[in-house]
Amino acid sequence: MIKVDQLTKSFGKIKAVNGISFNINKGEIYGLLGPNGAGKSTTINMLSSLFKPDSGTIHLNNTDLFSETNSCKKIIGIVPQEISLYDELSAEENLFFFGKIYGIPTKKLKNKIHDLLEFIGLSGRKKDAIKTYSGGMKRRINIAAALLHEPKILFLDEPTVGVDPQSRNRIFEIVERLKSEGLTIIYTTHYMEEVERLCDRIAIIDEGKIVGQGTLEELKKMIGEKEIVELDFATSDKEKIEELKTILPFEAEITNNKLAIKCDKNKDLKEVLNLVSKLNLSIADIDFVAPNLERVFLHLTGKELRD
Repeated sequence: MIKVDQLTKSFGKIKAVNGISFNINKGEIYGLLGPNGAGKSTTINMLSSLFKPDSGTIHLNNTDLFSETNSCKKIIGIVPQEISLYDELSAEENLFFFGKIYGIPTKKLKNKIHDLLEFIGLSGRKKDAIKTYSGGMKRRINIAAALLHEPKILFLDEPTVGVDPQSRNRIFEIVERLKSEGLTIIYTTHYMEEVERLCDRIAIIDEGKIVGQGTLEELKKMIGEKEIVELDFATSDKEKIEELKTILPFEAEITNNKLAIKCDKNKDLKEVLNLVSKLNLSIADIDFVAPNLERVFLHLTGKELRD
């Protein structure tokens, strides 16, 4: 359904997207997970033809996006990161306005607006001005606007930023229902729990590059099946913590004042603690973490996911 090959985009000296490639199957939710500034929105802007890449190709439904842009636009819906609605108009009026831009006949459009407002749970507020809506309600109207022309592909760019937990869960339910109806979705976020819940496959993107992609289980296997033993030290002695990492016979990562060690806690913890004692390091806390998406991200990027 979507094929992206060696996509690159720079803004001056900043390479926002650096040679990314991926394929997305029909009816799949594909997550782009990464911190702000990782290149997620730039990628979405290229996929929706708002930005032209410096190099690389994009095919949507076997059609080249930039040689047949108009036909591709007909099959995509875009939910941008920023709210794109008219505050003084009602939800119904906003949707009517956007529907007319798509060229939908009036009778069909009115029926579609009715169905979509029911679908997103806002039919009871259809006459109210958008300025009276909460952030979560506005984002649901944004989703409805992107669905008016019945697209085959939907781009959701950080759709839950700034919304309350209840609205966030409602958006999840909407996305899950759209998937059940066969829509192909790209979902960008910097919240790990969102891609864990929603996405069939996940691409971890950082500094413009995809550093890992696959199903959640495939990504977890990249760091092995062992638990992570996480040592939180009482004092910050970077030199000694670095020395401990060097002499440990296990793979380890340092983050702030913590050392995350991939080992078998039942067999290897005693050896780890003996080395800690030899270096006169004081441990404030020990935690045991099973392989998870956060650990995959840390392993692939060397840093924790940033807001």
